[in-house]
Amino acid sequence: MVRRCCFLPLVVSACNLTICAGWAFSISSILSKELFHSIFLHKDDAACPAKDFYTYESFVQASRCFPSFGNTGSLATRKREIAAFLAQISHETTGGWATAPDGPYAWGLCFKEEVSPQSGYCDSTNTQWPCSPGKSYKGRGPIQLSWNYNYGPAGRALGFDGLHNPEIVSNNSVISWKTALWFWMTEQKPKPSCHNVIVGRYLPTKQDVAANRTIGFGLLTNIINGGLECGIPTDARVNDRIGFFQRYANIFNVDTGTNLDCQYQKPF
Repeated sequence: MVRRCCFLPLVVSACNLTICAGWAFSISSILSKELFHSIFLHKDDAACPAKDFYTYESFVQASRCFPSFGNTGSLATRKREIAAFLAQISHETTGGWATAPDGPYAWGLCFKEEVSPQSGYCDSTNTQWPCSPGKSYKGRGPIQLSWNYNYGPAGRALGFDGLHNPEIVSNNSVISWKTALWFWMTEQKPKPSCHNVIVGRYLPTKQDVAANRTIGFGLLTNIINGGLECGIPTDARVNDRIGFFQRYANIFNVDTGTNLDCQYQKPF
């Protein structure tokens, strides 16, 4: 889940679908529909609340708004980024368990919104992105976007009203995918973007070095939910993310790289 931060995200320009459709690169050149469904074997099971929501077509359409996603660096780097992204969103939306049919890592994209949230995720001290009365900014979508200060800028960047209509993230499949890709691709200082980390463009600051925030899959986890999961030895949530990544990297026939966990990293 995308948790509390102490910064304001940088905002990318609004995504126009007509413009997006013109990009020559398509994620389908690496991730076919058949492969997508073999990865997410149970996402449309009757037991999954997100049944029929996270469609392949919506993912491809949303990805066209982010032409650098899965399209930066060597073929291996491109495949590794897609595997890492799918692994992180799988953990966020998993419906699997240890003895689940086909294993615990075959149940990604089972949920489209947080179940039994502990709060409305409203940071009332954030005046730039003020909460709308009665609205919940709980985790929604593939990356489980949360908090008003994430819904606000995501909506402004993608062309929806994230503060007054946060529910659209769990009601509109294309927008839902876009929010996950927006978070993945957008630098949020002092955090780098997940994209820049996985494609090797991350340049650690002195503070990053001191905090042992080294490049690797573990740093992605730190960016997404480090405040709750990093700096903890053998955290089960971190290990679940790694398990998904190892499965997907094997499917794409790429190595995972080093520094898969964040147990020795300080959160941002």
